[in-house]
Parts: sequence; structure tokens; C-alpha cells
Amino acid sequence: MEHETFQPPNEGTWELDTAHNSRPITWFTRSALVSGFPRGFAEGLARYGLLLGRYDVAVIGGFMYAQRLPFGFGGTATPEQMRARIATSARAFTERFWREDLARWDEVVKPGAVAAHLAVQAVDPTELSDDELAAHVERCRDHLEAMFELHHRYSAPSLMPTGDFLSSALEWTGATAGELMGLLRGTSAISTGFATAELDALADAVAASESARAILLSRDDPAALLDSLTTDPVASPAAQAYLDAVRYRSVGYDVGEPSAGELPAMEVGAIRAAVTHRKTGPGDDGDAALTAIRSRVPAEHLAEFDDRLHEARLANRLRDERATYSDGWAVGLARRALLETGRRLAARGALADPEHAVDANAAELAALLRGGPGPAADEVAARFRRRTTRTVDDAPPLIGPPPSSPPPQEELPEPARRASLAVDAAMLNLFAVPDIPNSATTVRGLAVNTGIYEGPARLIVDGTDFEHVRQGDVLVTRMTSPYFTVVLPLLGAIVTDRGGQLSHAAIVAREYGIPGVVGTREATRLIPDGARVQVDGTTGEVRLVN
Repeated sequence: MEHETFQPPNEGTWELDTAHNSRPITWFTRSALVSGFPRGFAEGLARYGLLLGRYDVAVIGGFMYAQRLPFGFGGTATPEQMRARIATSARAFTERFWREDLARWDEVVKPGAVAAHLAVQAVDPTELSDDELAAHVERCRDHLEAMFELHHRYSAPSLMPTGDFLSSALEWTGATAGELMGLLRGTSAISTGFATAELDALADAVAASESARAILLSRDDPAALLDSLTTDPVASPAAQAYLDAVRYRSVGYDVGEPSAGELPAMEVGAIRAAVTHRKTGPGDDGDAALTAIRSRVPAEHLAEFDDRLHEARLANRLRDERATYSDGWAVGLARRALLETGRRLAARGALADPEHAVDANAAELAALLRGGPGPAADEVAARFRRRTTRTVDDAPPLIGPPPSSPPPQEELPEPARRASLAVDAAMLNLFAVPDIPNSATTVRGLAVNTGIYEGPARLIVDGTDFEHVRQGDVLVTRMTSPYFTVVLPLLGAIVTDRGGQLSHAAIVAREYGIPGVVGTREATRLIPDGARVQVDGTTGEVRLVN
């Protein structure tokens, strides 16, 4: 029997990742993540000449940990290489590398990723022989690694313009990061949902079909109801298009999380919400907010403020697009293959349950499908049990020595200083949470979108909990991923434990026009599922209502 320990791969500093996964990483995902994630990050960091040289990840004790190392750590870079790196950093700003990256993303990278996904999606695992399915599982693992790499290769261009804007605007205006991020509202359509157009078209089709409206109002089993919609004379094409768009989209970062197609009650709820209560999106107060903030900018910096804001708005959509068109889709496609693999292996006694397939790696599953040796069913069951019964609360937040302080900004040459300030501003507003005390009745965090909303709290621990979300609920969770957008039509507000003004939860709250409070640290512990809460998107308070 295998036992995982919190033994790091080296003596450096490893920090627990709490922004992506609240549970241990599945065995299937581990090798793809550990290979693809840091490789993509390294490529992006090098392109922008950043002095953060590497962002490695490792699975320690079953959990994801990250290690940040400066460029040239341990004397691995010569003075000439360091000067060249800094010169690249200067060019990144003067030549606005992110514009070139955006153009390539739109014209080459995103279409290529979509084509790769569709090629995998075109293969129906249920129609494959065992040997063919084994090869398909290995293909899905390699596809997932490539998409992890793609996602993080675009981390730098998605964050540098925003960090550059924040680092200067915070100083020039005295505004909060939340106020400044509000100026980016309306620039990331993808953050309101991947299949928004398909859902809107379906809502229109249902409105035009008396029989489709009757189906949607019925109390049928959700899966049966969806099947009925796909056969309705009027709504069928739109229903099929929407379901095809979301079916293989994961609601998390790991194959242990369900895909939207496995949550028919959630899909039905989203359709009903779209038909009966369309979101209007963010308000039209953007011009007034911009005017107020611009009035606080010193005259000598006004042109630069406008320029940096323009660039941040231009690149903002890449923040969620890079995830939506890369690993979010690949995770769901891999899970589709794994569920079929699990079904076959469980039928022959090689696994105790089809769901356990996610806790064997690709090589193990391929061997079992081909009749070769592999892990025993009870060992895979033990892996599954350990993963699903632990959370990040069970892991040490830090392994190794405390992280060393970066060099003072004033000691850096100008190009490196500007890039370093941008990185610091982005990272701080991605992950930092306020140290504000909470009470039994009031939870406090960062306000990310104005407005007040009162409704029932729906506690989301993992993806299966999405089946319980109903229209008007307040989503209360540790963190969100870009793939949570499939449930957005149902939500009245968002509350998270983790994340800052650049977190996905903050972005989707602003773009979707609902109140949000992030970085509360303890919302999932202090707010019971089903409790009535009032979310104040102005003060950053979530109050339990008697």
C-alpha cells in the first residue's frame, strides 16, 4: 500500500497552492500538470524578460505546491545573460509584446487549440476497442499536458498590462485596486460564460415554442427534460448546440471534478434562468467612474495613465480566454475517456468503482485495459479515498525555509523595476487576502462589484455540489475557476475564501454584474449551506440574516 508524505523534491521553499484546487491532485492529472505547467510559465517569463525565472510545481503529499525562483538562481546566469534578460524586459514595454501575443492568440493559437480539442472530442470512447481506448487515454493525457503548457505560456501577457496599470495607478490616484479594476469592466466577454451566445439562442428558441416552454416547466427528471428539449420541433437545434458547447467542459481544474454534462440539474437551471431572468450585465456607470478616477491623476501622468489603462483593457480578455480554450476543455475530454475506462475496468473487477479511474495514471490505465499488470483495485480505491477526504486545510501551507525577500525595487535597473512592479501588483491582487477579523454573523473580504443582494447561500466544496445550485443562490466556495461560468445564470452573488481583485471570481462578478466579495478566508467555514445571507458588494461584508 502506497503512502504519500510531505517530502519535497528539494530543500527549497514550496508554497501550497490554494488558488486552483481545494483537494489533492488526481493521479491521472499529476504528470501532465508537473510537466506542462512550469514549462509554459518558463516560456512566458522568458519572453517578457522577467527576473522571476521559474515557477515550478510539484505534487507533495498529494497536493499541488509551487516554488518561485529568480532568474539566474544559484549562479546559473552569466552577467551577459542577465543584461540580455533585462533588455528583453525593456523591449516588452516599448514594443508592447502583449499586442503581438494577442494577435497570434486570435489568429493561430486559439484556432489551433480548438481544432485539437475537436479532434479529441470526435473520438467516442464507447466505440473503441480496449486497445484503442488505451491509446486514447494516453492521447488525452498528452493533450492535457499540452493545454496546461498553453494556459500558462499566456500567463505573462494576460497579467503584465494589468499589473503595469495597477502599479502606477495605485500610486497616482490613491484609489483602491477594486476601484481601478472596475475600469476594466466590459472588456472580457468570455468571463460571462463560454456558451453565452448558445444559451441566449436557446432562450429565444424556447420563448418561441409553446411545447419547449411546457417541457422546461415540467417536473421531469433533468436528464429526461434535456433529452425532450433536443427533440422539440422548434428548440431542438438551439438546445443541441448549447448542450454540445458545455457538455465536455469541466467545472474545475482536475479530472476528479465533473463536467457540465454530468450535472443535468445545473444545466436545466441555467436554461430556466436564461429564459425567465436574463442578467443585464454591468451597469453604465463606467464613464462616471473613469472621470472620477482620472480627476485624481496628476496632470503630468494623465497621458500615461490613459495609455496603461488602454493596454490593460486590451489584454484583459486573455486572462480567462487562455484557460477556457486550453485546459478547461482538455480536462473535460480526458474525464470522458476516464469514465468509459472506469466503466470497463470496474465491470471486470480491475477497479472497485468506475469513478476510481481518475486516480490511476495513464500508463497504469492503459496497461489494465490491455490486460497487463497494474495497481490493484483496493490500492486505487485507497488513493481515491485519500484524495476525496482531504482538503488544503490538511496540508502545511509552507514546506522548507520561509521565502526570501526580493531585492529592494530601488536597486533594480529601470526596465527591470517596471516589470518587477507590474509582477508584484499582479501577484498581490491575484492571491493576497485582507487580514480583517470575521465574526459568527459577518464575514469580511474584498468588495469586487457594487450592489447588495440577499439570498440563500449555496456551499460548493467540489463540482458535484453544483447540482444543488438554484436560481438566486449566493455561491459560497473556496475559489472559482474560469469554468464556473456555466453556472453564472443562476447566481445572485459570489463569495469566496481565497483570491484578490484579479481572481477569476472577481472578474466574473464584475463582468456579469452581480455583487461579489472575495478573500474572506473563512466563508466556507462560517456560512452554513442554505443560510440566508446579504452580500454587500460595496463594503465587502457578507452578513447572515436572521
